[in-house]
Amino acid sequence: MRRGNLILAALVVDALVGDPRWFPHPAKFTGRFALRLERFTRNRLTNERLAGIATAGVVAGSAALAAFALTRAACLVHRRLGDIAQLVVYWTALAPRDLANHALAVYEALARDNLDQARTLVGRMVGRDTSDLSPSEVVRAAVESVAENTVDGVTSPLFYAFVGGPLGVATYKAISTLDSTFGYRNERYLRFGWASARADDVANFVPARLTLLAFGLASALLGLGARRALRIALRDGKKHASPNSGLAEAAMAGALGVQLGGPLKREGQNVELPTFGDLGHPLEPRHIRQAVAVMTVTTAVWTGVFYAAGRVLARLL
Repeated sequence: MRRGNLILAALVVDALVGDPRWFPHPAKFTGRFALRLERFTRNRLTNERLAGIATAGVVAGSAALAAFALTRAACLVHRRLGDIAQLVVYWTALAPRDLANHALAVYEALARDNLDQARTLVGRMVGRDTSDLSPSEVVRAAVESVAENTVDGVTSPLFYAFVGGPLGVATYKAISTLDSTFGYRNERYLRFGWASARADDVANFVPARLTLLAFGLASALLGLGARRALRIALRDGKKHASPNSGLAEAAMAGALGVQLGGPLKREGQNVELPTFGDLGHPLEPRHIRQAVAVMTVTTAVWTGVFYAAGRVLARLL
């Protein structure tokens, strides 16, 4: 159960220090490498989709190879050093503290009636225009970001850490970074980013659906709408263009008893998006705190279940 213990230790490290800016985070290097490789593959391959497939394959493979080389080399020096290397890989893949900090900073700004600051802060969490958002729209953006990133930044990395170890989680984070870099439905990346976006959909497919159960249990433990969370997720989750993102947003909407989604503005253009949940309580700053609480308890539930399952398997095998 060394892997499980190291993952728990990584969560403790994240809770204590989060993602310090001075630390050379692997996602930054992955994103830069992907952009440089994009130029190379586009120049060598005339077919945009094929160039995107090649880029995604090389980036994901390089991430797995780097994780293997780092942890293997550290193990050869000393077993404890190998454990530290694995812990670092796990820690850099997880983001519950940073997600909570960003969301709660928006809450604090709204609590001080500083709408301009709240707009600026939530703009760091989402990819939409935020300069003209109303207070309720700021809350909506923050809650939606917490919901979606609970999967991308917490449950999916934990899933691949427990199942695949350092190589599994490093590969997943590379795929997630590729989607963040190339997975846009615009003229430049519609074809080139196809492989990155599809790989991200596949990688999150199982974790996103398992996360619904953890969302439900977390909501029950917090005294929120557990049954409603699951009902709304099953009813509205498929409305989203992504096969995964809509599930988390719909579940969060159900848990909080609010409606998420709907129209927004991106790069100056109005974008019509589906809604998740029923019109209930108007969106208020307190819903940001509730969303963070759901994410935090979901993380604890998810970790506990996988850790316990690992112990059972270790005894059986």
